[in-house]
Amino acid sequence: MSETAYADDIKQLGESIVGLTLKQAKELSDYLKDEHGIEAAAGGGVVMAAPGGGDGGGEAAAEQTEFDVVMTSFGDAKLNVVKVVKNLTGASLMDAKKMVEGVPAKIKEGASKEDAEKVKKELEEAGATVELK
Repeated sequence: MSETAYADDIKQLGESIVGLTLKQAKELSDYLKDEHGIEAAAGGGVVMAAPGGGDGGGEAAAEQTEFDVVMTSFGDAKLNVVKVVKNLTGASLMDAKKMVEGVPAKIKEGASKEDAEKVKKELEEAGATVELK
């Protein structure tokens, strides 16, 4: 086994990456994709973004199972959107109104793809603009 010398800054970066939680690794993966166009290979193969994933993190980014439903605009039918948000979140009418007026607003976190699509559809039918992240 040969010994390879690495620069201190590379060692430090590697140690930082290894210590990431799965959520942090996913966020790093998203950042690298959005800001630099770097994506992990579909099979978990090694590309520049693969270290951000750590143990399977690259694959988790490729096969996202949990989604956040983020409303980016309430459109022209604010009252209808407030009613839908109230029903979806179980929030009070006042809290739902604050959520709607505070766009972008996370309406649902960690939802399955099916649930996220359902929530997105309901909000869009009420007039909102919605993204799944």
